[in-house]
Amino acid sequence: VQLQASGGGLVQAGGSLKLSCAASGRTLSRWIMGWFRQAPGKERVFVASIWRSGTTYYSDSVKGRFTISRDGAKSMVYLQMDSLKPEDTALYYCAADSDLIFSSQSRASSYDYWGQGTLVTVSS
Repeated sequence: VQLQASGGGLVQAGGSLKLSCAASGRTLSRWIMGWFRQAPGKERVFVASIWRSGTTYYSDSVKGRFTISRDGAKSMVYLQMDSLKPEDTALYYCAADSDLIFSSQSRASSYDYWGQGTLVTVSS
């Protein structure tokens, strides 16, 4: 599967952005999709995931502010980000895997496919 992330930009603290991830190559429903982010000088960390069933999971740092969703017909996965904070500034990546196990979903190394990053900058 090929992934293409977009939608990043500059936003003030408290604002919103919606990231998109376009998937091509195979039916989206076969994949577990995740969003990760990487701040300068830091490791890539888990943000959210959506499983085949539609069940979603979030890191504690974004729970209640971010929402992951998907549109199977369009092969798109989204990350709606509200109440943004300066500490949300990072490169955001979408990822996919077809045989992920639940306990490993927050590890970047568990995902086989990655899109390029899209930069989100939140100003204070």
